[in-house]
Amino acid sequence: MTTTTVPTATRPGLRSWLVLMVSDMKMVSRDTAGLVIPIGLPMLILVMNGASAGTERLPNGLTVFDIYVLPLVLVMVVGTIGVINMPSFLSYYRRSGILKRLGVTPASPAMVLVAQVVVSFLQTLIGLALAIGVSMVAFSASLPLSLWTALGCFALACLAMYSVGMLVAAVSPTPNSSVAIGLILFFLLGALGGMFGGNEMLPDAVARVGEMLPFGAAVQALSAAWAGETPQLSHIIALVATTVISGAISAKFFRWE
Repeated sequence: MTTTTVPTATRPGLRSWLVLMVSDMKMVSRDTAGLVIPIGLPMLILVMNGASAGTERLPNGLTVFDIYVLPLVLVMVVGTIGVINMPSFLSYYRRSGILKRLGVTPASPAMVLVAQVVVSFLQTLIGLALAIGVSMVAFSASLPLSLWTALGCFALACLAMYSVGMLVAAVSPTPNSSVAIGLILFFLLGALGGMFGGNEMLPDAVARVGEMLPFGAAVQALSAAWAGETPQLSHIIALVATTVISGAISAKFFRWE
């Protein structure tokens, strides 16, 4: 009696993950707008606001620029990459059939999601380094008084914005619609979160709503950490709730093809 051995699919190893990430990096690097806007726009706002913020020191030794402008710019970097850029790439992968073809190989479509998140996060780190570097050189900015708290708040901001981006990718039928939805959502969250002049410029009810949305909550939490204060629990809960809710909805409705 002859026995037949059925070959088993080999799980992708570390090299496969690295190859996929390098491919994603090459695609991102060829998208000029995708590189310039997430980093160039925040840098422009940083310079414009930094020139008018003044250098007067507050009692804690920081400036208005440190506490209000720099956290805003960092959240803008995360938001543009997470809510606008990343969903457009994922929508392109789905529209072009890349995810469908990966579904019949040992490499799962989920690998593309992970690789794109990693590449986008590397972009975010570059934007973070540039923003802080320019701020320290041009405006004598200071590092957060509560560094670890600031890092934790920044990580929560990344999770929240990326989960919103996954939601945009889940409901967008085409790459162009993904960019359109992402832009509208980003500017809506930014406007309610103080991107165009601070929450004090908004009606009280609107400002309170804006602080509970991911953009405003991230700015408020980072500002508190920069000043050495404990972020309000409501802002932390808002970021966690955004991550959980948006992540759950995007997982339910995300289509591979």
